[in-house]
Amino acid sequence: MDFNVKRLAADAGTFLSRAVQFTEEKLGQAEKTELDAHLENLLGRAECTRQWTERILKQTEVLLQPNPNVRLEEFLYEKLEKKVPTRMNNHELLGQSMIESGNEFGPGTAYGNALIKCGETEKQIGGAEREFIQSSAINFLTPFRNFLEGDFKTILKERKLLQVKRLDLDAAKTRLKKARMTDARAVEHFHKFLSVCFSPISGLTSRRALSLNAEQELRVTQSEFDRQAEITRLLLEGVSSTHAHHLRCLNDLVEAQSTYYAQCYQYMVDLQKQLGSFPSSFSNNNQSPVSGGASISVPTIPVSGPMPSPSAGPRRLGLGRRLQRAAGHRQQPQGPRALRLRTPPPAASSPCWPTRWIVGEQAFPAWTLNWLMGERGNQRGKVPITYLELLN
Repeated sequence: MDFNVKRLAADAGTFLSRAVQFTEEKLGQAEKTELDAHLENLLGRAECTRQWTERILKQTEVLLQPNPNVRLEEFLYEKLEKKVPTRMNNHELLGQSMIESGNEFGPGTAYGNALIKCGETEKQIGGAEREFIQSSAINFLTPFRNFLEGDFKTILKERKLLQVKRLDLDAAKTRLKKARMTDARAVEHFHKFLSVCFSPISGLTSRRALSLNAEQELRVTQSEFDRQAEITRLLLEGVSSTHAHHLRCLNDLVEAQSTYYAQCYQYMVDLQKQLGSFPSSFSNNNQSPVSGGASISVPTIPVSGPMPSPSAGPRRLGLGRRLQRAAGHRQQPQGPRALRLRTPPPAASSPCWPTRWIVGEQAFPAWTLNWLMGERGNQRGKVPITYLELLN
């Protein structure tokens, strides 16, 4: 019990000494030991790493799960160490609705069959999205979270301990300074009253012992501070390896994203091919004239004779005018048509201009009737109809 009381008294004295030193530093009444520039730079770099890691982690979580309520629910399940219940994502919900509606309309109908195919594709996209989220959570979010909850907390702990050791060092310097000042005054009084009495000798001895104790305490606190500064420096230099690890995690995220988008693109390309295999007579069923951003079907002008030459004069209608007039008459599409460049277009109009394009029957927005989507081998792009001429 006696030992515990002494220990408690010593701890209370140390705490009071630190509090006094900290207050005097804030008031500008005491000197403060500054850390070396390299250690200060490492501390600033670690703090910057923490801030940006937290921000990137938060924004990635928002990207993977935009719903804040779901994120909160997953966080609670994680803290309670329970398995998060499996739920369908938005693509899977949309796909399920399309499949059910397609079955309701009838798989034998064009619309019902298209809905079922679209629903199956949406479910495939939803599965790819689920795999992407799982891969990103394991390879990207987990390492970032481990750094914030593990390594950086250790750095904060050692940095706080370094601050405590610095306060102890500065308090020891202050006590030594005061002891030396008191010792100097005691020596002066000793020489003044030496011829009168010998009582100051005991006081001088006690003050000298106090100065020696302060010097010994300063050496101890200085060694503890240096050792703690070295430990903190080693931990802070480990932030460089953390950056290298996070770089590998970033590469994993980019690879997961590229795989996900490539899968989605392939699913949609396959879906377009499946929808394009339907009979063309179904494409214009129940369509009504629309305006603005809606799409209309652009039919092809039946060509019964040879194309007039460019010298036919003003009576010859341009390809764009004929397409617009055909769109107004709602003629049925006649299949893909081959076109070629009639005149060279401006160099800035397109990066590449093949001499022969195959233009299929596609749906174009009303404001893009001056362009046609064409393809030549693996090339695909928009071609202005001003420079095109029908071949068949």
